[in-house]
Amino acid sequence: MKLLLTSAGVTNPSIRDALVDLLGKPIADSSALCIPTGIYGNPMSGPESAWRFITGQTPLPMSGLGWKSLGVLELTALPSVGEERWIPWVREADVILASGGDTAYLAHWMRHSGLADLLPSLTDTVWVGLSAGSMVLTPRVGEEFVAWQSASDDRALGVVDFSIFPHLGIEPDNTTACAERWAADIAGPAYAIDDQTAIKVADGTVEVISEGQWLRFGD
Repeated sequence: MKLLLTSAGVTNPSIRDALVDLLGKPIADSSALCIPTGIYGNPMSGPESAWRFITGQTPLPMSGLGWKSLGVLELTALPSVGEERWIPWVREADVILASGGDTAYLAHWMRHSGLADLLPSLTDTVWVGLSAGSMVLTPRVGEEFVAWQSASDDRALGVVDFSIFPHLGIEPDNTTACAERWAADIAGPAYAIDDQTAIKVADGTVEVISEGQWLRFGD
């Protein structure tokens, strides 16, 4: 997959240009599927947050960018639908938009639904993550970012080899000092990114796209 891992969506022209570059065509010519599942694992969110994400009625730009078509991929429904139905939906999409929420909850449903196993075969698909939707592809998220009570640890899917601390600079829990303590516990390659920053991953190359602030930790 080609990845655009954001803290708060496509918030500025630089991130938007990176998205168009990964797509290889205009947003208006691209079909998207959005995944709201992670929202339900966050005790601070609920059905209104899911509706705002799906409809684009949010200050975190994802679903409202002007896609040619937009569908909803609710991971909790997929095990009861059958792979013969939902896998073609995923393969036909140009981009998958993954919302924020609780990373452990999202990772659980990506595994349980079968989507995690499908990801390596989606070589031409773009994954755009927002907060937890980005962190879910990392090896670990840190205990600070796990709210789902059924989570056994802070491990995510490990699609990339670095971890992400989102929303850098937002007080009181996402300050630089908080990011430094988090990185010390992660003890591996990691980035702290603010809401004007994204990490672009394509063909094995990692590139930070930013009109804001970011930090790199580890090797």
